[in-house]
Amino acid sequence: MMKILNIILFVAVAVTSATGFAGGDPSAGKEIAAKTCQTCHGADGNSTDPQYPRLAGQYADYLERALEEYQTGKRTNPIMTGFAAGLSEHDIKNVAAWFSSQSGLNTPVEPRTVSR
Repeated sequence: MMKILNIILFVAVAVTSATGFAGGDPSAGKEIAAKTCQTCHGADGNSTDPQYPRLAGQYADYLERALEEYQTGKRTNPIMTGFAAGLSEHDIKNVAAWFSSQSGLNTPVEPRTVSR
């Protein structure tokens, strides 16, 4: 009986902590992005305005680090610093999870040729 209880306890802990290992919640990130990011970066992170970077398909850890650096002042941009200041650590993980789960638009690249 004790063995079964230990297994149940292990499974319960594993299931409830799975989101902690996964980083953030893309659904929650989508809601935050719709309120704070979409005007410049687009709803899915594929900005159509070249002055704003495309966030879709970026690595989540890169996006998290960038937002944290805007909060600490390591990166300076008056607009991004203001938006990042209002995000909690959990919000940052969620937003990063949302944008990293989106498909980025591919920029066409001309084939490289070798000069002889």
